[in-house]
Amino acid sequence: MSFDTTWFRCPNCLSALSSIDPLVIGCENGHRFDVARQGTVTLLPPRAPRTVGDDHEMLTARAALLDSALYRPIAEAIADLTSDALPPAGSEQAGPRLVDFGCGTGYYAALLASRIAASSVLLADRSPVAVRMATRNIPGASGVVLDIWRPLPLRDAAADLALNVFAPRNPEEYARVVRPGGILVVVVPRQRHLAELRRDGSVLSVPADKERTVADSLGAAGFEVAARCRVEYEATVTAEQRTHLISMGPSAHHARDTTTDAVSAEVSSDVPAATRPVTVSVDVLAFRR
Repeated sequence: MSFDTTWFRCPNCLSALSSIDPLVIGCENGHRFDVARQGTVTLLPPRAPRTVGDDHEMLTARAALLDSALYRPIAEAIADLTSDALPPAGSEQAGPRLVDFGCGTGYYAALLASRIAASSVLLADRSPVAVRMATRNIPGASGVVLDIWRPLPLRDAAADLALNVFAPRNPEEYARVVRPGGILVVVVPRQRHLAELRRDGSVLSVPADKERTVADSLGAAGFEVAARCRVEYEATVTAEQRTHLISMGPSAHHARDTTTDAVSAEVSSDVPAATRPVTVSVDVLAFRR
């Protein structure tokens, strides 16, 4: 098991955490936390809300959709933009330390970590299922279950690079965790993203000014836009992929009772498997701390 304790601080007293035993980390004030054999730890603050993040059904749908390569151009754009934004590393310099906030299945972090030769990878999510799934997908990565809305159990300036793809944001805490000069890469859906599914109410709408809202909130926390690109294309998807698109995101709970049943029926019907167009449209933004 590989577990990098240099990322962490105690969620109770904010002191640095270090290894106590092979499967226990703790702080100088006596707080102790068990590390799973898979290399994951739960570091929730006292009285954390009883939310669990994405569940197994949502993550299974997401994994299936991502395995189909429908979103591969987004992953490639993240890797390209990040590689351009990062300063060139010296021959003796270790690769950047990467944290993925809202890691999901680890799909985007896996490609990015490989492209930039990351020296340490931390996969962070509120969902224990997501953290376990992501760490299985990235050998050697550490995983943490945390509450993204609270002070993060991560040390100051612990990351050279942070990733945030279709996930909630905590600008002030991200600014604390990303070192000065470091990079935060954010993927924001545009209004046209999955427009065909939005028209029938299958997925939630996206505000027209979402990119500006995100840039403004991160700017107020100390980030400035260093680079940006737009990824937009039309793909022909099967009924099964349509089901995954609906089931893997925030619309999933509603969709399970309504649209997903109808779409699932298509999968077993005689409707041709690849007849529905879907627009993928996102902005990829690189911010420098």
